[in-house]
Amino acid sequence: MTSSAASPRQPVHSQRVEGVGTVTLTPLDPAADAALIHSWVTEERARFWGMGEASRELVQEIYEDVDRRTTHHAFLARRDGEPVALFQTYDCAEDRVGECYEVQPGDTGVHMLLGPAQGAAERGFTAGLIGAFLAYVFSDGTTRRVVAEPDARNEKAVARLVRSGFVLGPEVELPEIDLPEVHLPAKQARLAFLSPPEAR
Repeated sequence: MTSSAASPRQPVHSQRVEGVGTVTLTPLDPAADAALIHSWVTEERARFWGMGEASRELVQEIYEDVDRRTTHHAFLARRDGEPVALFQTYDCAEDRVGECYEVQPGDTGVHMLLGPAQGAAERGFTAGLIGAFLAYVFSDGTTRRVVAEPDARNEKAVARLVRSGFVLGPEVELPEIDLPEVHLPAKQARLAFLSPPEAR
């Protein structure tokens, strides 16, 4: 999974999801998308994302760092052209989560943050998005298992993963990362694992 530096950035995945619409994933443009992502991550409902106090400039810097990496990728998800979620993938062996469990070849980590709902909640919407995201991850030919590590206190996210077919693993402490380009505080997380459909 590679992030294109071309501008405008082109979708890497497009999928028609029954009852949801057409879901597309486009590599995040840190400069162009920073204001939108900042508005999402600083909402109270996104408190477990860990960027509640971040400025728009810091959000841009964080995603510029992600954009420079070959092991971490961020995507803006759209439904019928409208931004609806932030989706991230990463190589578990090159991430702090790799210090907390025995990484297997082909482990790909994921993060997802839904944008604010427009109107009434739609039944099946989140499940449809997750299905499209997982289809993209497993389509790369190298992913053998998807790994999630939501905040252990985020009961709704943990329950959503279980409903999506993930198997819960142990609770772990993700170590603090304090580098010039990025700071991540330590986090209590719950690991969850998902094998490809044919392996279940």
